Amino acid sequence: MAGSEAAWQAANMGVPVTLHEMRPAVETFAHRTGNFAEMVCSNSFRSDDDEQNAVGLLHWEMRAANGLIMEMADQHALPAGGALAVDRDRFAQAVTAKLNSHPLIEVSFEEIAAIPNTGQWIISTGPLTSGALADAIQRETGAEALAFFDAIAPIIYFDSIDMSKAWMQSRYDKGDTEEERTAYLNCPMTKDQYEAFIDALLAAEKTEFKAGETAGYFDGCLPIEVMAERGRETLRFGPMKPVGLTNPHQPDIKPYAVVQLRRDNALGTLYNIVGFQTKMKYGAQSDVLRMIPGLEDAKFARLGGIHRNTFLNSPTLLGSDLKWKTHPNVRFAGQITGVEGYVESAAMGLLAGRMAAAEILGESLQPPPPETAMGALVSHITGGADAKTFQPMNVNFGLFPPVDAKGGRRNRTTRYKAYTDRAKSAWTDWLRLARAPEAV
Repeated sequence: MAGSEAAWQAANMGVPVTLHEMRPAVETFAHRTGNFAEMVCSNSFRSDDDEQNAVGLLHWEMRAANGLIMEMADQHALPAGGALAVDRDRFAQAVTAKLNSHPLIEVSFEEIAAIPNTGQWIISTGPLTSGALADAIQRETGAEALAFFDAIAPIIYFDSIDMSKAWMQSRYDKGDTEEERTAYLNCPMTKDQYEAFIDALLAAEKTEFKAGETAGYFDGCLPIEVMAERGRETLRFGPMKPVGLTNPHQPDIKPYAVVQLRRDNALGTLYNIVGFQTKMKYGAQSDVLRMIPGLEDAKFARLGGIHRNTFLNSPTLLGSDLKWKTHPNVRFAGQITGVEGYVESAAMGLLAGRMAAAEILGESLQPPPPETAMGALVSHITGGADAKTFQPMNVNFGLFPPVDAKGGRRNRTTRYKAYTDRAKSAWTDWLRLARAPEAV
C-alpha cells in the first residue's frame, strides 16, 4: 500500500521512480500474488464517514491529494454498509496496472537486502519485511526492532453457506440502498451454541510461538482465541455482538450472538468472517468454525493464520519528515513506521513520496499540521508517542489536538464534526502550499 502510493505521488510530481518489489520471486507467508497493494488480512478500509470518523477523514484527505489507493478502492468498492470494502483481487490488479503504465515509474522485481547509502529511498516494506532487510535495519539501529503478531481471518465460498439459517442484513439496516442495507451475511447463535463454540475455541490446538518469541498483539487485530481468553462474553461484545439485527427466519427470537461475514469480491462468491482472525491450526480451525449455524458445510477459500510483523521504534528513529535520523537518504513509510491499517499505511506512503520528490526538486515541504488526520499520525509516530511503550496505532481523534470547547461541553457528534471541519480546512491549506500533482 505505502510503496504503491509513494511511487505514484512522487512520479506525478515529475520525479522518475524505481519501484522495487521482491514478490513473486521472494514470497511471504500471507501474499498469494506479485501484485502491488495486495490485501491479505481484510478487504475493508473501515468507515467512510468523513464527518464522524477519523479513518473516514483520512479517506477524504487522500482523495483530495489525488491518492492512487483511494481512487482504485472507490472504483472497486463492494457494498459494506457505512464502510469501504473492496474486491481485493481487482483492486490490486488495478493498482498494479496503473503503476506499470506510468511513464515515470520503472518496476524492478528484486529483493533489497541492505540499506542503500546513495540516492533517495523510501523503505515501505509493510509488516512482512524480508528477513535480510529486517536484519540490516536491526544492525543499523543497534537495537531489536519491535515486533507483534498479526492474524488473518478465514474466507468462505458463499455457495457453501446454508441460507436457511443465515440472512443478509447490515447492522441497524445502515446504508442508503438495498444493497448496502444487506451488505453483511449473518449467522445466529443461541446461548447453548455460543457456549459450546467458546469451549471448542478455547480447547482448539493453536499455533505455538518459537522459543524466545513473546506474543504481543495489536488490539485492533486480536485473534478470536485471545479475545475469548479474556472472558467468555468478550466476543459477544465484540465481533459477535447481536445488536441491530433481526433474524427473518425467527423474527421473534433475539440471537444470543451473531457471526457476521462480509463480501470479499465483486462476484459475491467469497465472504470473509468479520473479526475472526485466528491462530488455530488448520484442522481445528475448520472443525470449530463449522460449529457456527449456517457454516456446517462451509468450504474455505482460505483458512486463517498468524504471522510475525515488524515495526520501528519510530519516535526514536524517525524525524517529522519520515527520514531515518542516522541515514538522511532513507525515509520509511507504511506499517513498518508503527501506523496500523491499510489506509494509515498508504497515507504515510503519500506523505513520504511527496516529501522525497520535493527534496529532489529542491523544494521545501513541511509535514501537514497536526490538526489533519495525516499530520496527527505523523506527529504521533515521530514524537507524540512514548518510545518505551510505542505500539502500532490506528488513526483516531485522540491523536488530534483538542478542539476548542467554547459554549460548554460538546456532545460527541458535534465534537467529531468540529475535528473534521478543522482538519479539512487545514488539509486544504496545506495542499495549496504543497505541490498538488495531477495524474500523469
